Amino acid sequence: MKVPVYNQEGKETGQTLLPKEIFDVEMNSDLVHQVVTSQVSNRRMIIAKTKDRGEVRGGGKKPWRQKGTGRARHGSIRSPLWRHGGVTFGPTTNRNFTKKINKKMKRLALLMVLSSKAKDGTLVILEELKLEQPKTKFVANILNKLPIKKGSYLIGLPGKDEILYRASRNIDRTKAMEVRNLNVFDLLSFKYLIIPKEAIKVIKETFLKTK
Repeated sequence: MKVPVYNQEGKETGQTLLPKEIFDVEMNSDLVHQVVTSQVSNRRMIIAKTKDRGEVRGGGKKPWRQKGTGRARHGSIRSPLWRHGGVTFGPTTNRNFTKKINKKMKRLALLMVLSSKAKDGTLVILEELKLEQPKTKFVANILNKLPIKKGSYLIGLPGKDEILYRASRNIDRTKAMEVRNLNVFDLLSFKYLIIPKEAIKVIKETFLKTK
């Protein structure tokens, strides 16, 4: 598959051939859904938390004697029957939402989504992507000049680039990350994937490991 290559001014400078083992993989929606579900579950944080009777304050002394008062017997004010007592069957931090999925499935689903973006025209290849200063307006100008519609943008970098990170983080619906850290969830969260030409080699070396 040949795709156009653009410079930072948005002008087409040529074409490049995409490796079919990465960008020509047949889509399997069920596999992609399974991988996304596992990623979302693994990112889930436990927020709700209640204290049981062993965690609330007080309760060191029996409220009143066992017999002779005419009242029901109680051993501790930590009991769930009491106001400010422990909570029965409430949410705790012991819950585990982790879903395991093997590496081959994750890698294959990633290649499927990359292939889908290449076929849909939402993969944009740049000749290079470099900034002299970490200025947000520089990245915004590059995005505005590219022949694509408005949307969300995932910028894939061949290596660590602090200048591009800082310049793109204030742009709405835009995220920059190294291509070696690409994952199905982030690819599906953004409409366009914008990568420099040299990033294709990094993707190939990272996700097509050979013995």
